[in-house]
Amino acid sequence: MALDDDALSFTNEQGRRARKLFAAVVLAALDDAIKDEKTFGPGKGAEGIARWANSRDGMEVLMNAGIEVNSRTVDGLVAFVKRGVRVSNALSLKDDQDKAAA
Repeated sequence: MALDDDALSFTNEQGRRARKLFAAVVLAALDDAIKDEKTFGPGKGAEGIARWANSRDGMEVLMNAGIEVNSRTVDGLVAFVKRGVRVSNALSLKDDQDKAAA
């Protein structure tokens, strides 16, 4: 019985690690799209992230990251890119807001 519990625990941990890895790929894709948006002009990065999210590879990465792929998700990714705040900055701003609220 303990062996089965250990195997299940290992499998769950591996799944969590894989989801984190794919989530990192999504964040990197967002950063790349934001960079494209700033480099090539308004709409270019947003169009690119929408194309990627609707592509077979993009959908697979999003699903493996634990993100449901639908039009609302794609619209959210596009809106994030149009906002132009890099992922690392957005996360640090959220941390600052959380600290201020506490």
